[in-house]
Amino acid sequence: MQQDMRYVYEIYRQKSFSKAAQALFITQPALSIAIGKLEASLGMPLFDRSTRPISLTAAGRVYLRAIEQTRALEQDLRHQLDDIRELKSGEITIGSSHFINAYILPDLLTQFNRQFPKIRLNLLEGSSHAMAHMLEQGELDLTFSCDAAVVQDFTSTPAFSDTILLAIPEGEPIHAQHERESLTAADILAGRHLAPHCPSIDLADFADEPFILLRSGNNLHDRAMHFFRASGSEPRVKMELSQMATAYRLAEAGFAATFLSDRLITSAESRLRFYRLPHPESQRTFHALTNPKRYRSEAVHQFLCSLQSQSRFSKRKKYASSSCRED
Repeated sequence: MQQDMRYVYEIYRQKSFSKAAQALFITQPALSIAIGKLEASLGMPLFDRSTRPISLTAAGRVYLRAIEQTRALEQDLRHQLDDIRELKSGEITIGSSHFINAYILPDLLTQFNRQFPKIRLNLLEGSSHAMAHMLEQGELDLTFSCDAAVVQDFTSTPAFSDTILLAIPEGEPIHAQHERESLTAADILAGRHLAPHCPSIDLADFADEPFILLRSGNNLHDRAMHFFRASGSEPRVKMELSQMATAYRLAEAGFAATFLSDRLITSAESRLRFYRLPHPESQRTFHALTNPKRYRSEAVHQFLCSLQSQSRFSKRKKYASSSCRED
């Protein structure tokens, strides 16, 4: 990218001439002079210096679009050259939620790194909506989503599935009324909750329990509210937070009930009891998403192949054949 474009983009990104100068390793007066010369050659200002933070003018927004197109072309060129080098160099930037980064990707990333040790892997973390926006803007190569409205906007590859369960601290009196439906962590690890005849619960029976819910805008929040509406009940919300893993730890400590993905259950030593939900929305399928408007590098293609070779869907079928406890 041309130097003038780098300067303008960095000022736009930092929303400050001084911060941009630091990031570019030049002095602020030198940066101001360079931008002044560029604006003089264009015959109009690119930045409105009267706002705090600094903002783009109409001409600046047009110039920024040209910069983003140039950056996209340069990135696509780098990807194609990397392919010519037969994956001896290159990088993949993946963005996803804490849940996926911490509980789904570690084994896959390790396996891929061993197979392609010179491919640099960058891992970003944020909400699924934020990651989808970054993918659309070309800031990511790949992300994940189980939201059909998001998936339809991208090229998608089925990646993995999970099941949402009701989780309640083991010491609660409510368990005595639902011994038949109650499942332990060992049952979840054995996949007994996936057996077709495993009994489910009516969430209305648990309406008096205090709940930890994820905040609005999170996919699990939307599904939890659907579960309550379908049961004709309202949740007693004791706490709202952003991360399912945090809800898991708080529930285990006895704080309140919550909804969890079965993928979080990795040890039979858990102080929670679990219940299967009768709703189809308790089953989620996550897709790996790429931008159809961008060049898909061979590195990304190989990563998707590695993802599918994990056979996560066949694992689900194996679980579903397990028997559910009848006691």
